[in-house]
Order: sequence, then structure tokens, then C-alpha cells
Amino acid sequence: MPFCTTTCLTTTRSCSWMLTSFCDSPKILPAKSSSLKGNRFCTRTFARQKSVKKLRRDVQSPNRMALKSTRKSLEDENKILSDGSSLESNNNVEVMQNSLNFPSRSAVLQACTVTSGAIAALGILIRQVSHVASVEGLPILDCSTEVSFGTEMWHLELITGLVMLISLCRYFLLKTWPDFAESTEAANQQVLTSLQPLDYVVVSFLPGISEELLFRGALLPLFGMDSKSALLVAVVFGVLHLGGGRKYSFAVWATFVGLAYGYATIVSSSVIVPMASHALNNLVGGILWSSTSKLSKTVE
Repeated sequence: MPFCTTTCLTTTRSCSWMLTSFCDSPKILPAKSSSLKGNRFCTRTFARQKSVKKLRRDVQSPNRMALKSTRKSLEDENKILSDGSSLESNNNVEVMQNSLNFPSRSAVLQACTVTSGAIAALGILIRQVSHVASVEGLPILDCSTEVSFGTEMWHLELITGLVMLISLCRYFLLKTWPDFAESTEAANQQVLTSLQPLDYVVVSFLPGISEELLFRGALLPLFGMDSKSALLVAVVFGVLHLGGGRKYSFAVWATFVGLAYGYATIVSSSVIVPMASHALNNLVGGILWSSTSKLSKTVE
């Protein structure tokens, strides 16, 4: 059976060659296992990196929140400070504007002197013209004879009574009439803010003397020495006291005061009585305003 032997040998050789080839071929299973290990290592490494990143996020998130809250609080504080500084700057600007609105001491004294001089000159002119016209026979009352510059002892009592009456009425109205208090405050600030204490005498007596010389020493006797003329002159006197921050309430007050001065002039037939009363009332009002202003500043 040569064919069978040969076939067996051939088969044997083939099997041995296949076995040898199989044995000599590279191992597939170890390679496969190593790739699995590599994949597992990569997966673990990726998971570790992911957990580290998550841990960093968890650690950084409170820090970020704290940083954001800190920034927000700082922004709020800066906003509050800026608002406060802006309010303070606005207040400073208002104070500067108010201080700039008040005239200077020299301007007040100059205006008081010039205005008082002009009013007094007009009063003297009316008195002189009425005197000349009366002498010439014209139907005009002689102001110089109707209201003189003479004084008597009882005039002092009349002056004292007028000063007390007007001062008490002013005090009562300042407490009970807000509009009048506001007008009085505006007028006093406009005139008295920049003055020295001794200047109060100047701004009290010059207007008091000149205004009474014109209204009660010239206009009142020119219209007639009666209550109707006193009321008419008082109304004109009150209307002319409008302006400079003074409202109609102050005009009403000036009308009342002018009527009181007119009545005193009719009773005394002397222009000195309303002059002295007016000047002293101005001085008392200025001193009271100055003292109350200093007291309010001390309290603040």
C-alpha cells in the first residue's frame, strides 16, 4: 500500500508543518489581552482626570461664588459712596449758590445808603414844594406845618408802645403764619447775612428815617391828616415792600405797620415818632433774627 503510506506521510508532514507553523506564528491571545488592559488603563485614567476636574470645579465653585459676592458688595459700596459723594457735592453746590446769591456787605450798605438818600430827598422835595405852593395860595396843604420835627416827653411813651406792639405782633405772626415767616426769613437773609453787628444800626435807622420822612412826613399830610389818608399811604407803603423774596403776606404786614405809624403821626403831629418807632423796630427785628440764626446753627 504505497499510496496509503505516502498519503499518511504526506498527511503527517502536513500536520507537522501546520503544527510547526502554528507554534511559530505570533500569539494572538496575549496581544488581545494586552489591548484590553490598555483600554482599561485609558478608561481609568480618563475617569481619574474627570474626577479631578470635577473636584476642581467643586473646589473652585465656592471660591467663584465668594468672589462674585465680594465683587458685588464692592460695587454696591462704591455705588453708595458715589451717591453719597454726589449728594454731598450737590449740597455743597447749593450752599455755594446760596452764598453767592447773597449780596456782599459793601453792596448792602451802599444800596441802603443810596436808596435811603433818594427816598429822603424825595420826601424833603415834596415838603418844600407843598410849602411853596401853600404860601403862593394854592389849595395844597403845607406838609411842613402839618407834620413837624418837634418832640414832647409823652412822645417817648408813644414810641415805646409802638415798638412793643409791633414787636409782639411780629413774634406772634412768625409763630402762627408760615408764609409770613418764610417771607421775613428771605428778606432778612437777603439784607443781614453779610453784615457785621454794628451794621444793623445803619440798615435799621437809615430806611426807618427816610421812609417815614416820605410816607408819614410828606405823603400823609399832602393827602390829609385823617384815617383815610393814613390807610391809603399805608397800602402804598405795603405794596412797595414786595420783592426780594417777600410775598403778599409781608405786604399785608407792612400795611398794618404803616397804618400804625400813620395813626401815631396824626396823634403826635410829629414825624419823629414814626421815624424812631420804625428804626427801633427794624433794629429789634434784626437782632432777634441774628440771635435765632446763631442758635439754630449751634444746635445743628
